[in-house]
Amino acid sequence: MNYRNILNKGTSILRKNSILTSSIDAELLLSLSINKSRERILLNLEEEINSYEERKYFELINRRKKKEPISLISRKKFFWKYEFYVNKDVLTPRSETELLVEEVLKIYKNYNNISVLDIGLGSGCILISILKEKKNWKGTGIDISSSALKIAKTNAKIQQVDNRISFIKSDIDKISGRKYDLIVSNPPYISKIEYNNLDLGVKDYEPRKALYGGVDGLSVIEKIINKSKICLKNNGLLAMEIGLGQHYKVYDILRDNGFYIWKTIKDYQNIERCVLAKKIK
Repeated sequence: MNYRNILNKGTSILRKNSILTSSIDAELLLSLSINKSRERILLNLEEEINSYEERKYFELINRRKKKEPISLISRKKFFWKYEFYVNKDVLTPRSETELLVEEVLKIYKNYNNISVLDIGLGSGCILISILKEKKNWKGTGIDISSSALKIAKTNAKIQQVDNRISFIKSDIDKISGRKYDLIVSNPPYISKIEYNNLDLGVKDYEPRKALYGGVDGLSVIEKIINKSKICLKNNGLLAMEIGLGQHYKVYDILRDNGFYIWKTIKDYQNIERCVLAKKIK
C-alpha cells in the first residue's frame, strides 16, 4: 500500500468517527508511524509502506478515532517557539495561553533579574517559554502533582533552563517564603456545568484537576489571587488566564484583594482570556 491509499483509508476512518481534522490528523499520524516529515510524505504519495508501518499506523488511527488528542499520541506539543513533552498527567498547552507569554514579555521587555512564580506549573510551558526569552530571569514553579512536576523538569532540562527554576510540590494554600516580581498562572477555571459538557477528547484524556475549577470555576482563581497578595512585591504583576465570562467576577476578587486591573487580553475568539493586575496595597 502506498502513502496515498493509506492516507485515504485513515482519513475515512477518522471522518466516520466525527474527527473534524481527519485529513490533517491522518497525515500527522502517518508521519509519526514511519518517522518521516509530513511534507516528505505529501511529496511522495506513491511510495510504498511496509506491513509493520501499516500496522503501527492503524493502531494510532484507532486511538485517534476514540478522540485521544494528537498531542498525547505523539507525546509532544508545540508552544510559543518550542516543543514540549506532554502526557496524560498535564494539560496540553493551548495557543490561547501563548497570549499570556507574549504580553508578559512585552511588559518586561527592558527588565533584568525578574523573579517569576508559576502557580500550577503543569508541563512548564509558560515559565520555560518566558525564561528562554529572558536569560537573566529566574523562576519557581509549583504544582500539587508530582507527575506534572516530573514532566516540567524534563521540559526544563530539554530547553536548558533547569538551572534557573526551582520546582516545588505544594498546594496553593501552603506557598510561603520569598516575594516575587511576577506571578503567572493558567489555573483550572472550568465550572461544573462546563466540565460535564466538555468534549470527550478533553474530558477523557486530560487531568481533571488541571481543568475543573469548582462549581462556578472560580475556586482556584480566588485562592491564587489571595495568595498572590502575599507573595507579590509591591507593584508586582499577576498575569492569569481565565474562563469564558469570568472577567467581571475576577475583577471584583482582585479589587477586594488590593489589586489594580491593568489590562485584559482577548483571545482569537474575542473572549476575555487573560487578566493582568498590579498589587497596589
